Amino acid sequence: MSALFTIILPVFLVIGFGYLVAWRGWFGEAGVDGLMRFAQNFAVPTLLFASMARLDLGAEFRAPLLLAFYAGAFASYGAGWAGAKYLFGRSPADCVSIGFACLFSNTLLLGVPITERAFGPDALAGNWAIISIHSPLLYTFGITAMEFTRARGSGLSVGTVALRALSGVLRTPLVIGIACGLVMNLLMQAGLVMPAGFWAAVDMVARAALPAALFGLGGILHRYRPEGDMTTIALCCAASLLLHPAITYGLGHLSGLDTAGMRSAVLTAAMAPGVNAYLFANIYGAARRVAASTVLIGTAVSVLTVWMWLAVLP
Repeated sequence: MSALFTIILPVFLVIGFGYLVAWRGWFGEAGVDGLMRFAQNFAVPTLLFASMARLDLGAEFRAPLLLAFYAGAFASYGAGWAGAKYLFGRSPADCVSIGFACLFSNTLLLGVPITERAFGPDALAGNWAIISIHSPLLYTFGITAMEFTRARGSGLSVGTVALRALSGVLRTPLVIGIACGLVMNLLMQAGLVMPAGFWAAVDMVARAALPAALFGLGGILHRYRPEGDMTTIALCCAASLLLHPAITYGLGHLSGLDTAGMRSAVLTAAMAPGVNAYLFANIYGAARRVAASTVLIGTAVSVLTVWMWLAVLP
């Protein structure tokens, strides 16, 4: 019970505070949008830049860690896509969008603060390794799947569709932050030394990232209204909150993943779908209501499911 109050609730209270002030009209939609633009386009990419620049690439990019997490993620996508197609008869574009909602965990805004509160800042190395390829890999997969789905029968060449998908991924601020951090990491290994003032400024912006993003996330969630499609939403929540971490946990045990890696992989997999799942659906106009409601309901339900996974983990 202590984990619920000392680890999980503080994170969700910040989200709830953002939700409350948006609901009461004390912080308008323009303010929420501005805060989220700052967080997603500048502060969070800066946090990713700093984390990637300081990550021990050789020690943390471990096959068992990444395989356990991403096998669970793509299995979750498959469950969502198949359920949407064969159980609920959704359109092909809706199937991709619903699968993406099952695929894209909120690894950064929820996974990092909860892991840090549970196991300390030194436990985040595995999280950063997962996050370093999370957006590039999953955005590339999701955009490519959607572009090929929409291009079916249009006569567009494979190269044109692939280029369109790649350009969409490379323009993402999170991907830019990760790429710049990896370049800085390699330069530092080659002998580059940045002045202390540079890192002080980077860390000042990075420290603002998670509080601002969590508060803004609460304001964004206030806009979503659970409406209809409840069986589809339940499928997405089950795939994201239960199936993904269960597969990650099982594969982690089979591959002999160490305790620190198991904690990072399973907790990150157990996070609710992020707002990016809705943004993806909104870009393509596919299953927007399902994606929005899944983000809202999944975030609320994850208070209990994350508590369960914390009890299971060593």
